[in-house]
Amino acid sequence: MASKNDKIRPGDSRVESKFIEVDGHKWHYLESLPQGQAKGTILLVHGFPDLSLAWRYQIPFLVGLGYRTLALDCMGYGKTGYSPDLKSYGFRTHADVIAAIAKQLGTSQLILGGHDWGGAVVYRVAHWYPQLVSAVFSIATPYSAISSTFYPTEALVKTKLPNFGYQLQLGSEEGVMESAIGSDEKLVEKFLNGMYGGRTSSGGVFMTPEKGINLGILKDDRVGKTPLLDEEELAFYTSSFKQNPIRGPMNWYRTRKVNFDDELEIPEAQKHRLEMPVLFVQAAKDNVLIPAMSQGMEKFIPNLTRGEVPTGHWALWQAPEKVNEIVGEWLTRLDKEKSHL
Repeated sequence: MASKNDKIRPGDSRVESKFIEVDGHKWHYLESLPQGQAKGTILLVHGFPDLSLAWRYQIPFLVGLGYRTLALDCMGYGKTGYSPDLKSYGFRTHADVIAAIAKQLGTSQLILGGHDWGGAVVYRVAHWYPQLVSAVFSIATPYSAISSTFYPTEALVKTKLPNFGYQLQLGSEEGVMESAIGSDEKLVEKFLNGMYGGRTSSGGVFMTPEKGINLGILKDDRVGKTPLLDEEELAFYTSSFKQNPIRGPMNWYRTRKVNFDDELEIPEAQKHRLEMPVLFVQAAKDNVLIPAMSQGMEKFIPNLTRGEVPTGHWALWQAPEKVNEIVGEWLTRLDKEKSHL
């Protein structure tokens, strides 16, 4: 098993930076190759606020298992950059880009892995391209069924998910977070430190699921360095986020209607179940993507495997060895089952 010290670093020679142009926009992803013939291809999708480097502990582990491993920079992030078109942040756009990457690589099947928003993405890619996606794993993000009724975020927060209240702030049409952060490098760094668990000097809570980010702390308080990134990684993240408008990451919280409208076009036979193997790894202490949200997933995913790590939301970094162990055991089982066919 890969150790916590075995991770990809910014500019690591083990990964190659690649681009693909889809509908006039260049999308960036990392690629790392195993020695010898690859067992298959795994494509990883990060969440908010993150980068392809989110998977720094998983990439060398998965490559060590024999998989060609890719990690996408989603729209609004890293070298993929920014788009003013809200549809560019939707699930269907990302599904089409992932399918284009597979075609460019000449592979007919992908295993997809996601975290946070990336988890939501990979489930939907499997709906759009069930023949392409051979298996899915999601860290922290439970499956959400496709609905025939549109629920605005406000209604969802009031009736079902008060823990999604922060989305009203991040996705506000007034651009609350864009106004608060702007392009100020110190505020960008403070925002990232706060989101990744840095402690405030006042002892106040930087963010709550119900209300969002405490703008008073963001403006006036000191936020200590996150324990989850080293100095080089924090500098890389800060530089990456400063290069793109902060509106890009916030746009993900404005796509509920975009995604709903797109999903009306998914063929009926692909809309209600995922037939491929799926692994869901619950972050037991996640106060946003809470364990109760994963109840009933088996109804839509008959070939579901569950795992759990004793962490908060940033499970990929807080317990990389345990995440890798769970994912590795699942992949090994899938490989054995495939060899018996």
